[in-house]
Amino acid sequence: MKNTVHILAIALLAMLAAQPTLAESKVDKLVLSGPFAAVSNPLIHMVESGALSDVAEDVAFISWKNPDQLRVMALDGNTHFLAMPSNVAANLYNRGVKLKLLNISVWGVLWMVSREDGLETLADFKGKEVAMPFRADMPDIVFSQLARKQGLDPKKDFNLRYVSNPLDAMQLLVTRRVDHALLAEPAISMALRKTQSFPLRVIAPDLYRSVDLQQEWGRVFQRATSIPQAGMVALGGALDNPALIKRFREEYAKSLQWVLDNPDAAGELVAKHIDMLTPEAVADSIAVSQFRHVPAQEARDELQFFFEQLMQDTPALVGGKLPDDNFYYHTP
Repeated sequence: MKNTVHILAIALLAMLAAQPTLAESKVDKLVLSGPFAAVSNPLIHMVESGALSDVAEDVAFISWKNPDQLRVMALDGNTHFLAMPSNVAANLYNRGVKLKLLNISVWGVLWMVSREDGLETLADFKGKEVAMPFRADMPDIVFSQLARKQGLDPKKDFNLRYVSNPLDAMQLLVTRRVDHALLAEPAISMALRKTQSFPLRVIAPDLYRSVDLQQEWGRVFQRATSIPQAGMVALGGALDNPALIKRFREEYAKSLQWVLDNPDAAGELVAKHIDMLTPEAVADSIAVSQFRHVPAQEARDELQFFFEQLMQDTPALVGGKLPDDNFYYHTP
């Protein structure tokens, strides 16, 4: 009898061990979100390739169009993995939003674009009107930091014309309503492509890729010519599921590498999801931008330097303080 009970107990334990835990079971729907920008390229590939089909019954990509929509999505609890500027992640975390920074993947996508050739530094744009996307967010922040470091007042020394996103700034350029803009890829490649084609060629100006803000950052701050601009955070239900986070991190890194290795195919995929982009422009943007997958812990030194610069002038941009250690995702 004792042997029978012992055998039954062992069998029961084996059955329980074989049951999937909450972390190992599939989620019904997994939501990935990002902007009309390069940080979203791997997300789109993950959806199209079925990379996370082993951990989710349905995987969807939803784009956010402006910083306000981004912040709503970070708070509504319906998104699992969200691409965002690094300072926005720090700001939300410091204001009590439950999230973890997983990685930084965008290190260089900002350039000045101009109808005027030969402009080499931000000082060369002094007194000029510049279309600027996303007031008080990443492009505006980097521009302002670099201007101040060179003794320029971004509010007084430039005529900044704020618009809702880089694609709107691009449209102002190609329709001759402004002569200069700060753009992020792939909007730059879109502008350059548009001005080399008919019928827009009739009205659009010649455009020049001007100041590389990443090069300016390295020159002015005497650091590497790259900026930890954007990456991925986990939030909502994903935070309770380490196995899901592990699989996401693995597949995001793989998909980013696929994008780098296959720019033309990546362009086709991205253009399917974002109507305003063309495959050729996306491929062009991949070739000139700085993309690399760096886990949050490994990017911490660069992030803290970046956040410290922001805090000198506008602490609110990162929520008033440096985020603590819990902001950075640690592998269990």
